[in-house]
Parts: sequence; C-alpha cells; structure tokens
Amino acid sequence: MSEETLRQGVLVRGFGGFYVAADDSGTEHILRCKKKFRRMHISPLVGDQVLFIPGEGEEHGWLEEILPRTTECLRPPVANVSLLLVVICPSPEPDLLLVDRLLIRARLQGMKTAIVVNKSELDPALAETIRGQYRGAECPVLTVSAKERQGLEELRSVMQGESCCCLTGQSGVGKSTLLNALLGLELETGDISEKIQRGKNTTRHAQLLISGGVRVLDTAGFSLLVLDAKQEPEKLREAYPEFQPHEGCCRFAPCLHDREPGCSVTAAVAAGEIDEGRVSRYRQLLADVRETWKQRYN
Repeated sequence: MSEETLRQGVLVRGFGGFYVAADDSGTEHILRCKKKFRRMHISPLVGDQVLFIPGEGEEHGWLEEILPRTTECLRPPVANVSLLLVVICPSPEPDLLLVDRLLIRARLQGMKTAIVVNKSELDPALAETIRGQYRGAECPVLTVSAKERQGLEELRSVMQGESCCCLTGQSGVGKSTLLNALLGLELETGDISEKIQRGKNTTRHAQLLISGGVRVLDTAGFSLLVLDAKQEPEKLREAYPEFQPHEGCCRFAPCLHDREPGCSVTAAVAAGEIDEGRVSRYRQLLADVRETWKQRYN
C-alpha cells in the first residue's frame, strides 16, 4: 500500500456497516470497515478524521486508520466536537437535568458549549429564565425561532470558525428544522405528539453537514444520559464554572459543595449569586456519581 493511495477525510455518516467519508474536495467515498477495528474494540464515529483507500469503479473503499480524537461523545455517538449546542424549547418542557449532564460531559473534555432556546415564539420569557439559571456557567444562551427565522445570524456567527459543531437535545426540540433554516437544507422534520408532548425522532443516525463554512453534526434526540461510570465525585464540581470563585473559600477542604457546614457555594445560593435550581441539580448528580463510584468494582 503506497502513501499515494491513502487519503484523509472525515466520516460524515454511517449506514448498514458502511461508512461515508468526505475528502478535502468534498467528494464522498463509501467505505468498508476493516476487522482490525473490532479486534481493537474501536468503533468509527461520525466526525472521525480517518485515513482510507478509495474504491475503484463499483467497488467500495476501505477505512484504514482512525486518527486521534480530540473529544468523544457517547450520546450522541460522535467525535471531534469543538462546540456543543444543547437545543431546548418550550414544548417539550426542557429537561434541565439532561442539559446539565450534557454540559458536564462537554466541559470535562474541553468543548465549548451554548444553550439554544428554539421555538422562542411559543414562550418569549423562557430564554431569560434559562439565562438566569446558567449565569456564571460560561455557557451562552441564544434565543432563536426557526419558524420565524429569528436569531439565526447570531447562531451562525457562533458556529463559524469551529472545527465541528454538534446540535443535541431532546426529541422534538426542532434540531432538524433549525438546521434547515440555518443552512438552507431539506432535512426531514417531525411534529410534537399532543398526547405525550414528545417529539418524533426524525433524525435516526448522526450525520455531519458541511455548508457555507459551517460544519455541524445533526444527531438523534434522546431523553436519557448517564454520566461516565469512571467519573470521580471530587471532579464533578470542576464542570461548574460558577463554583470556581468559591474554591478554597469553604470551611472544610476539599468541599464538594454538598451542604457541608461553612460551604461558600451554599452561601452564594442564599445570597442569590448562584441559581438554587442549578445547585440542587448538581447535588442530585453528585449523589448519582457517588453511588456509581461505589459500585465501580462490582
């Protein structure tokens, strides 16, 4: 195999055991995955930078190497995300515990984050409520309406220049509709079930979309995310930027900010400096992480 044969590209989607890689020119190549990846317990992910051998004629090419990942998401299962955009909307009602779990995973891997409040025409006050909850979290809150085509330029400017953006969140929040409005695409979209207030999951597999200088992953919606079983309880507070000014200010050290006497974070909540709901959810997640950490060798 000569070096001239190998090409570099990015995996843009997968289907039925095959993968599609786009090279630097934008040409797409259908690839088979070699068995060595299964033996190595490595699964290719959309967003992976790869080396591959193109197919000839009607033959498919071969995926030869997966280059080192900068970040990795398990849900959605994508790689090399530099900016995670968590999309919420008034209906279905935002699951802020899910939002926090996504932000924790992203921050601990060094990703930038933003919360996108879509369908803002349904409840113009929701974005301000979310901004209040996440003040100090170093996570911008953007107000958009794909239907009314409002806030799209601000969102596009945030995404410009990022190596790879990823839209994620619950089913029915309008991720595909938002991408259609943002990038001029025609992705399949779904409606909200009036009976159970859940979205129809029209995006079934992750795919990388490249348009107008923006690289963005469209992913399937979901309602459950479990934190990493290897997550140390003491490290969880590092994913909360609003806690950083209070590190070293508590009576006891280390302080996990879980109702310990003399906790500076608890005092900040009482003073209205940190949102009470945000800290309450942190303590709920901390309890989950502690329990999982206890069971890690069982």
